[in-house]
Amino acid sequence: MEDTKMIDVVERYIRGEMKPDERLAFENLRKSNPDVDLLVVEHTLFLQQMNRFGEIRNFKSTLHEVHTDLAEQGKIESARLKGTAKVVYLWKRYKRVTAIAASIAGITTLTISALVWALTPQGNNQTEELSLKFNKIQEEQKAQKAEVNNLKNKISARPIAYKSGGTSFLIDGKGYLVTNAHIIRNSKNVVVVNNKGEEFATTVVKIIPEKDIALLKIADETFKPIPSLPYGIRKSSTDVAEPIFTLGYPRNDIVYSEGYLSAKTGKNGDTLTCQLGIAANHGNSGGPVFNHDGEIIGIVSTRDTEAEGVAFAIQSKYIFDAVDELKKDTAYQSLRLPVKSTVKGLDQTQQVKKIQDYIFMVKAD
Repeated sequence: MEDTKMIDVVERYIRGEMKPDERLAFENLRKSNPDVDLLVVEHTLFLQQMNRFGEIRNFKSTLHEVHTDLAEQGKIESARLKGTAKVVYLWKRYKRVTAIAASIAGITTLTISALVWALTPQGNNQTEELSLKFNKIQEEQKAQKAEVNNLKNKISARPIAYKSGGTSFLIDGKGYLVTNAHIIRNSKNVVVVNNKGEEFATTVVKIIPEKDIALLKIADETFKPIPSLPYGIRKSSTDVAEPIFTLGYPRNDIVYSEGYLSAKTGKNGDTLTCQLGIAANHGNSGGPVFNHDGEIIGIVSTRDTEAEGVAFAIQSKYIFDAVDELKKDTAYQSLRLPVKSTVKGLDQTQQVKKIQDYIFMVKAD
């Protein structure tokens, strides 16, 4: 990952802007990569230092106001409070206020320095020198931050060249999707796009290469969780010759295709997949296969290059296996697969209308 992009990730981590699964993945990266862990520590100190300088200046201003107010009320005689005596006097009389300010600033030595700087009338040259140093440091840090922001903007503005694509579909309304592992393998950026053209960033939460299954999670604040999905996922197999249909993205628009289940196993008796009598294109990979009740019975995986109108789909029962494997991690215990179809009994046109919003195009770099 590029340095500036990593700094952006680190800042989101420090500020608590990551979602739980993304934060867990980043903490695992910290444990396994000493350089990343060191970067987190260094950048935390940098941000704290930036905050402290601002707090110290505010603290100095507050002390000026307190001193002026007390002098105006006649509670102190400012002219007779010279040098260190003035500091000691105010410290004893207003030590609670000073202690609160010190806890905000974080470093006692810097706080005392600010106190002396604010209240000592002698040593104007030293005060001016300190002020110049603080201002210089602030300007340097502002310049550095501006440079980092410029780099971030350049990176974010740079278009990503997506090299592969396919289809995915929601399996949980909180943003969990399933697709083919071969679509996203070795990709750094994976996004999904709904049928309205809205694009959402995702994180890869699980890849099972031997079953060609990948589980994604939409990690985008613009995505609104969905209370329930209109389709169910079937655990048992479907009968041969049963009508089926698919929804997928072999192009930018969602495409409907219909056919039938031609065999309960795949090529050469493969038990992972089933054979479909349906036309399928490259972009259909990862898309759902529905029966006439609006239940998902499989995931389109490959098409037979040796025969026209033949495709293979991973049987839907393996989605349950993948989710069970994922839920061994306690962060995913709330994931719930839909098992009941609410579009059962509707004609195919109405089923598609209710289902298509939950099918997404996948783009991976």
